[in-house]
Amino acid sequence: MYDDYSSYGDVGGYGAFLAFMAVFGVVMFLLAIAGYVLSAWFMMKVFDKAGVEGKWRAWVPFYNTMVFMKLGDVNPWLLFFAFASVIPYVNFIGWLGGLFASVMVIIAAYRVGLKLQKEGAWVVLFIFLPIVWLGICAFDSSRWNRQVPAPSWAANGFLGDKQVWSGIPAGAPAGYAQPGYGQAPYGQPGYPQQPGAAPQPPQQPGAAPQSPQQPGAAPQPPADPNQPPQPPADPDQPRPPQPPQV
Repeated sequence: MYDDYSSYGDVGGYGAFLAFMAVFGVVMFLLAIAGYVLSAWFMMKVFDKAGVEGKWRAWVPFYNTMVFMKLGDVNPWLLFFAFASVIPYVNFIGWLGGLFASVMVIIAAYRVGLKLQKEGAWVVLFIFLPIVWLGICAFDSSRWNRQVPAPSWAANGFLGDKQVWSGIPAGAPAGYAQPGYGQAPYGQPGYPQQPGAAPQPPQQPGAAPQSPQQPGAAPQPPADPNQPPQPPADPDQPRPPQPPQV
C-alpha cells in the first residue's frame, strides 16, 4: 500500500510540473508576441522620421532589422551571419556569427541615434533595453538629419551599405558636409566662413547688403578727404570745382 501511494505521488508531481511548464510556455509566448508588436510599432515611428516609404516594412520579421541597418549605414546582408548561426547545416562559424551580427546591429543603432540628434552614449541603452531605446526615439521631438556623413569604413569596406533600395532614403556619403539644422544661410551672421577668410562684421539695421568681394581682389583704400578731386580723363568733360586756395 505504501508503494502504491509513492507511485501516485510521483505521477501527480510530474503532472503538476507539466501543467506548470505549459502555462509558463503560453505566458512566455504571449509576452514575446506583445514585445514584437510593441517593437515593430516603435520601429515604424522611427522609419517615419527617416522618410521610409511603406509602414509594412516595420512589421516584417528580419526584414525590418535589415532596413534598420540600412538607415544606420551598415550592410544589411551581414545580418545573415546571425541566421546562419542557428541553422545546424550551415553553422560554420557557430555562435560567433550571431555575435558578429549583434555588433553590426549595435553599430547601426549608434548611427541611427546620431541621425536622430542623440549622443553616442545612448547606444548603451540600446544594448541593455532596446525596446526602451526604440520607444524614446519613436516619440521624442528629435528630427531625422540626413546630412550626417557616413563613416569612412562604410564607404571603403564591406561593412558599409552601397546598395540603393526603393522607398528607403540613402544617407549622405562619407566626407559629405553641408549646413545642418539651425545654421544660418549663406551671407548671414553665423554662417561658417571659408578657411582663411576674414570674419565679416554684422550689418547695421537698414543697411543695403554688401556684395561679396571677388576672390584675389585687393581691398580699395578709402579716399582721403584732404586730397582734391582728380580731374576726369576726358578733357571735354567739365572739371570739378577746385577748392579755394588759402
